[in-house]
Amino acid sequence: MTFSTASSFTPSRQIAVRQEWLAQVREEPLDPTLPIVDPHHHLWDRAGEHYLLDDLLRDAGAGHDVRATVFVQCGAMYRATGPEEERSLGETEFVNGIAAASASGTYGPTRACAGIIGFVDLTLGDRVAPLLEAHLATARARFRGVRNRTAWHPSSQVRSNLLTPPPGPLEDPRFIEGARHLAARGLVLDVWAYQTQLPLVAAVARAVPELTLVVNHCGGPLGVGPYAGRREEGFAEWRHEVLGLATLPNTVMKLGGLAMEVGGYDFHLRDLPPSSAELERAWRPVIHTLIEAFGAARCMFESNFPVDKGMCGYGVLWNAFKRLAAGAGEDERAALFAGTATRIYCLHEAVGCEALGAQVAVSKP
Repeated sequence: MTFSTASSFTPSRQIAVRQEWLAQVREEPLDPTLPIVDPHHHLWDRAGEHYLLDDLLRDAGAGHDVRATVFVQCGAMYRATGPEEERSLGETEFVNGIAAASASGTYGPTRACAGIIGFVDLTLGDRVAPLLEAHLATARARFRGVRNRTAWHPSSQVRSNLLTPPPGPLEDPRFIEGARHLAARGLVLDVWAYQTQLPLVAAVARAVPELTLVVNHCGGPLGVGPYAGRREEGFAEWRHEVLGLATLPNTVMKLGGLAMEVGGYDFHLRDLPPSSAELERAWRPVIHTLIEAFGAARCMFESNFPVDKGMCGYGVLWNAFKRLAAGAGEDERAALFAGTATRIYCLHEAVGCEALGAQVAVSKP
């Protein structure tokens, strides 16, 4: 095994994408007719980081049948002026425009950003109501929920956000008040939290049982900072927490995000990018634990692009997911790759239920 020193980080502490490096490993898509909904990606245009519709569609055009995608908040295109709590409307406006362009069919069959997860500060409590209505008025049925900046760890070596949030949003009683307004409008709460924060995530799910809470990135298993070199011990701690979380019926798990630096994998340091078989072997314990615990009806594979693109290519990533789901039944595979995401984010029109058929039906809990 050889390693490269060419890898670097973006200003927001993401692994830098190196197209030439990724191009060294290309694979034909496995099961290319299997419908896919990618329920987690970002778009941005900032110093040292550019990922917009053409970049997303270039990745999604790697041969897999990507029917639709869901954009998840990342601080893109906020308004430069106006009340602070309203500036995130700029992101929803920006993404809704991208979605409208994609929905025209001009850019191909993939319906990019058919669902939008935006940002409203839930610690505003009851004051979130008019803000949620403003986002809904902007994007209408495409606006499907909210994600706040919540991933936090006391170690400075554990960081995955452009801005480091304060340690306590999930513990703030006003956060629960805000979350109740999401549930009242049929919106979901996406949460990105590290494994050390999963008890706080569970507390939110218990406090608002009518809310659908989507846990991002496999519940944040850690492999850096205090967890570096302690994968087995860290896995045992993570497993204990996710098994507890799985007992709460209003929680859903996104399977992905394992190619971030905080996960502790070193594929980006190697001379060659990983193959799907290598990713499958590395990620099998985490992914199989989650599918067994939550069931296919409460799991969905995600790309987390372009963040995970620093470590692997889009086509290779979805091949790895298909390898990981090889032992599942047809209905389970359909749910994992499209059905669960379609149901949770109400994407039926964009995905084309006449084509999905049983995939959506089987996703019912």
